[in-house]
Amino acid sequence: MSVSRRHFVSALGLGGAGLVSPPLFGHRGHEARLVEWLNAPPAPSALIRLDSNENPNGPGAKAFEAIRAMFGEANRYPDDPERALVAAIAREHGVSEDNVILGCGSSEILRMCVERFVNTAQHLVTAGPTFELPANFAQTMGRPVVTVPVDAKLRLDLAVMGDKAGGAGLIFFCHPKNPTATVHGDAAVREFVARVRRDSPATYILIDEAYHEYVDEPSYKTAIPMALADPNVIVSRTFSKVFGMAGLRAGYAIVHRETARKLQGWRLGSGINVLAAAAAIASIGDHEHIALEQKRNRDAKAFTRAFFEKAGYEVGASDTNFLMIDLKKDMRPVRDACRKEGIAVGRPFPPLLTQLRISIGTMEEMVKATDVLKRVLA
Repeated sequence: MSVSRRHFVSALGLGGAGLVSPPLFGHRGHEARLVEWLNAPPAPSALIRLDSNENPNGPGAKAFEAIRAMFGEANRYPDDPERALVAAIAREHGVSEDNVILGCGSSEILRMCVERFVNTAQHLVTAGPTFELPANFAQTMGRPVVTVPVDAKLRLDLAVMGDKAGGAGLIFFCHPKNPTATVHGDAAVREFVARVRRDSPATYILIDEAYHEYVDEPSYKTAIPMALADPNVIVSRTFSKVFGMAGLRAGYAIVHRETARKLQGWRLGSGINVLAAAAAIASIGDHEHIALEQKRNRDAKAFTRAFFEKAGYEVGASDTNFLMIDLKKDMRPVRDACRKEGIAVGRPFPPLLTQLRISIGTMEEMVKATDVLKRVLA
């Protein structure tokens, strides 16, 4: 079941009045608005949100328990919770605490890497399309970006990205890849890293593993061992996907100690709030909950894939919590029609304008969504 407004409040063990009491909610002028939000009935045409690759089930029970227990520390800066989160991440991955850097979501990790390693003389290499934030950060700062189109299988084109690596400050390697849901095997990734390290020794490689927990491809492996051994390899992770904490904003990187020293100065101090830290600590070792979320995603994704394939559409391989479907026509009218019917699907990803990205919701949501899509596509 997805986390509704009332379910979120009840999971915290609080009623509406308790939530807006002065010790916990002191932002004057907004109390009435919050109470109205809590008590308002759902809109009759409330969107089913399949557009942002969020986990529809939200955080696990242990995360909610940890949040509730941490409310008493909401008036304190998050120094101790951040240290505790670093320790929990290090234990889970079997690394030193010196190998862990926290971020306000993995988005902050990406920003830090662009700010530290990309400059007017050392460009960013990225894919097209891919997760846009690194390129957006670089362009905002007036730093050069080289974009390499995906290959025919909608994967990162490793050969061409390697060709463009010379003189680069940073390569953004989104893996598993957003928005196309594809992965490469471990051997291909290691070969790519070795080539870049040989041909452009000063270049850093940022491997974004936001969707790592959803991968089923047996040849895939995490790049964390490479990051521990090589100062020029950085692996970012997030609590936004399988852990269901996109709104709480917590992420991290696993890096070589030498690289950690280079990046720490670019981090926003106190960037993880105490509630997010508590939820992340409770979640990272909750393997039972992770397995449940993997199964839920796998089952709903298989149902959705079967719907499109039965209708005659080509569905790409997916090792994430979303699918890319080739509609063989402009996806934008389909997106707009779905929204009018209460279903939000992915935005356009030029130049792949025939490809429709659909995030995987709950099974109930996907049943409703496919009913709408059947009408829209007809």
